[in-house]
Amino acid sequence: MTAAERSPGLFPGAADPGGRGADRTEQVRRLVPEALGSRNLQRLTDLTTRLLDCDIAQVSLVGEVQTAVAGTGLPPGGIGARLPLADSLCAVAVAAGGPLVVRDAARDPRVSERAPVRSGEIGSYLGIPLVTGEGEALGALCVYGTEARDWTERDIALLRQLADSVGTELHLMALTAEYEAHRLRFELAIDAAGIGSFDWNLVTGRLLWDDRLLSLFGYDRAGFDESIDAFAARVHPDDRERTLEALQAAIDTVGSYDAEYRVVLPSGETRWIRGSGRAVADDQGTAVRLLGAGYDTTPQRQEDVRIARLLEAMKASFFSLDRDWRFTYVNAEAERVLGARREELLGGVVWELFPAAVGSDFERHYRTAAATGREQMFEAYYPAPLDAWFEVRAWPTPDGLSVSFLDVTERRAAEDHARRSAARLALVAHTTTAMSAALGTLEDEEAALRRVAELLVPELGDWSILTLVDEDGRMRDVATSHRDPQQRDLVARYAALRLASLQPGAPIMRALASGQVLVVPDVGAAAGSTLPAGEVSDVFWRLAPQSAVTLPLSARGRTLGAVSIYRSADRPVPGDEDVATVRDVAGRMALALDNARLYRQQRRLAEGLQRSLLTAPPQPDHSEIVVRYHPAMAVAEVGGDWYDAWVQASGATVLVIGDVVGHDTEAAAAMGQLRGMLRGIGFRDGLGPATVLTDLDGAMQSLQVGTLATAAIVRVEQTAEERAAGVNRLRWSNAGHPPPLVVHPDGRIEELAGQRAELMLGVDPATRRTETETTVARGATVLLYTDGLVEGRDLSLDEGTARLTAALAELVGLPLPELCDALLLRLRPEGLQDDVAIVALRLHPQD
Repeated sequence: MTAAERSPGLFPGAADPGGRGADRTEQVRRLVPEALGSRNLQRLTDLTTRLLDCDIAQVSLVGEVQTAVAGTGLPPGGIGARLPLADSLCAVAVAAGGPLVVRDAARDPRVSERAPVRSGEIGSYLGIPLVTGEGEALGALCVYGTEARDWTERDIALLRQLADSVGTELHLMALTAEYEAHRLRFELAIDAAGIGSFDWNLVTGRLLWDDRLLSLFGYDRAGFDESIDAFAARVHPDDRERTLEALQAAIDTVGSYDAEYRVVLPSGETRWIRGSGRAVADDQGTAVRLLGAGYDTTPQRQEDVRIARLLEAMKASFFSLDRDWRFTYVNAEAERVLGARREELLGGVVWELFPAAVGSDFERHYRTAAATGREQMFEAYYPAPLDAWFEVRAWPTPDGLSVSFLDVTERRAAEDHARRSAARLALVAHTTTAMSAALGTLEDEEAALRRVAELLVPELGDWSILTLVDEDGRMRDVATSHRDPQQRDLVARYAALRLASLQPGAPIMRALASGQVLVVPDVGAAAGSTLPAGEVSDVFWRLAPQSAVTLPLSARGRTLGAVSIYRSADRPVPGDEDVATVRDVAGRMALALDNARLYRQQRRLAEGLQRSLLTAPPQPDHSEIVVRYHPAMAVAEVGGDWYDAWVQASGATVLVIGDVVGHDTEAAAAMGQLRGMLRGIGFRDGLGPATVLTDLDGAMQSLQVGTLATAAIVRVEQTAEERAAGVNRLRWSNAGHPPPLVVHPDGRIEELAGQRAELMLGVDPATRRTETETTVARGATVLLYTDGLVEGRDLSLDEGTARLTAALAELVGLPLPELCDALLLRLRPEGLQDDVAIVALRLHPQD
C-alpha cells in the first residue's frame, strides 16, 4: 500500500479529486519555483547538518511528486530532483503528520521497500513535516545517512525547531509572491486609467510631461520643446483662452487649477482632456511651480465605469481623498479591511473617522505626499479596532490623494517569527561555540559560563544566573548578566547572597530536586517573599523580576548545576518555545561541563599512572642527574615518553631516553615493558649501548611486544688515566631518537649524532646498530630529551632543535634543575602539545 493510499486526503488523485489534496498540490506547484535556489533555505540546511552532525539535510516539497528544493550534502543534480511518492520517505513523514524516526531503514517496514532504501542511499532517516501558516503540511525537512543511527530526543527536538524555521520561510515566500502579484496588478490598473502628470517650472518656464501626457497631446519626446506654448498650440482655439486663464488664476492665487478642454491632434482628431493641478510657492509666497495631471475624458461615462470596475476588482484596498481630506471613493476591499460601509465613509474626514491616524505615520506620509507631489510608500501599524500592519502607497492626484494599502499583518508575523527562530538558533550555536572552548580548569569553566550568561539576555530574559554544583555537592553561583549594564553589579551582588538565604521550596531547589524545567509566573511570591529581611531581599526587589524559568544542568545522570533566567513585568511569562530553547542550551552546557570534568579526572589518572612508571634518578659521586617529565597540556591520554638512569657495578653511569609511538594506555604499557627490559639488559657490565639496543630489539620480537619506539643510550665511563686527566668518555648509540646534546666547559655544544640515522626499535631486529665515543672534560653537561620539546604543530624539528641549542648555550650557567625548568619554559611558552621527558647529567670536578 502506498503512502497515497494510506492517507488519501493528502495526495492528489487519491479519493478526493479537486478537494484538499488538489489544493495542496496547487500550493506546492506555485511554491516550488520560489523555493528552488533559496539562499535562506540553503543556510538552514547548512545549519541543520552542523547542529545534528550529519552529512545530508534536505528540504522537500510533496505534491504530485517529491521535489528537493534545497539541501546540503546532496549529490550533483540533487536540488530540483523529483521522486515518485511511492519511493518518497518525506511523503511518509507528511502522511504521518509528525516526526518520522527511522533508525535502520532496511529493517523498518514503513520504508524498507522504497527505492532509496533498497539502493543503500538511505540507511537511517529523520524527517519533520513542514507546516505553513495555514496549518497545511507541504513537505518535510529531513536528515539521513547511509548507515543506521539512533536518533535522540534532542535530535528530534532540534530538527523540529529547524523545521519550524523552514516552514516559516516557505510561508513567507508564498506571502511575498502573492503580495508582489497584487502590487503588479494595481500598477497595471493605474496605467490602464491613462493618467499623465506635468511639472511646470514658473521660474525657468520649463514644462515637463511624462510619456502618458505626451501621448494624450499627440507629441513624441523629440517633438515636444517643453514650453507652455507647445501646450497652448495643441489646445482647441475655442478653449485656449479660458484654459490659459485658469492656469494664470492658479498662479496668481497660489491655488489650484482645474479645467476641462479639448485638444486637436496632428491627425485632426479632437480629444477631451481634464487637467488639474496646484501651484507651489517659495518662501516669499510667490508661485514658482505648478504641478498636476491630465487624463482623457472623451468617453467620460465609459471611462468612469471602466476605472470603477478595475478598482473594484483589485485585491488591494483603495480609497481617494479630496483636498479637504474627505473620502470620495472607497473600493470593496477597502470597505472590508477598514470595517466600515462606503456609505459611512464617503464625505467623511479621514482624521475624524480614524482618529488614531492623527499624529501617526499615516498622517505624516499623507500630508507629505499632498505637499510635495511625490508618491509615499511606507509600512505602519494601526491600533484597534483595525489592529493590523499595512503597507501603504499614497500619491497625489488633481483632486487630492489616492491611497492603496495591503494588510501585511500575517507577513509581518511570519517575518517576526522567522527572526525569532533565527535568533534562537543563533543563540544555541553561540552557546555551543562558547562551551566548546577548552575547559581544562575550573577557571576555564567559569569563563565559558560567564559568556553563556551574557548570551542568554536579552533573547530569553532580562537577567540570568548560572549555578555550578561542585564535586563535593556544594552549590556556587558563578556567572551572571543583565541586559542593562548598570544593573549587572546588582545581579552579581544578589547571586553572592541568595544561595545562603533560599528556602528548600525555592524554585531553583525544586528544579534541582525534580530534575525538570520549572516556569515561575510570579517569582516574587515564589522566592522573593521567602527571603529574610536585609540586603538580599532589598537587592531582589530592586531587580524587580516578575517571572522566571529555571532548570538543572544534567548529563549522564549527574546534576552539574542550574540555569535561572528572569523577566520583568513588561515581558510575557516564558512560553513553550522559550522553554525548548532553554532546555537545548542547558543540555549543551551540561554535556560540555560533564565532558570537561571527565577529562580532568582522566588527565589526573593518566598523569599519575605515567609518573608511577618513572623513578627518581641516582646521584653518582661527583655527578648530578636531573630528570623532568611533563604531560601535554591539551590531551588526557597516557603517553609513551620515558627516561631512566642507573650506575653499573663498574661505576659507569647509564642515561636512557625513549619514546613509544602512540598516546594511550597501550603505549604506556609498552613503555613500561621496554623500560624494564632495557634496564635488565643494560645493567650488566660489559655491554655497550649498541649491544643493549640490539638485544632489546630481539627481546621485543621474541616477546611479541608489538610496538615501535625510539631510544638513545649514553654511557659515561672513566678509566684511572682519564680520572687523573680530569676527563670522561661518553659512549652512545641511537635508535631513531633526537640526538643528545653535550655542552663542553668552554661553551661549545656538540650534537651526539652518528654519520647516519638508525632505525627505531621494533622495525627490524636484525638491523646493525653502531655506537660512538667522545671525550668530555669535567664540568660538561649532557642533555637527553624527547621530541615534544623541539617539535609540534607550530614548530618544525629543525627549527626546534636550533632553538634548543641557542637556549642551552644561553642558560647553561644555571644550576642543573633550574636549567631544565628554564628550557621547558623557553621552548614551549604556550604550553606543551606533546609529552616531554628530559634527563640531564652534569659532571662536577673530582677531588
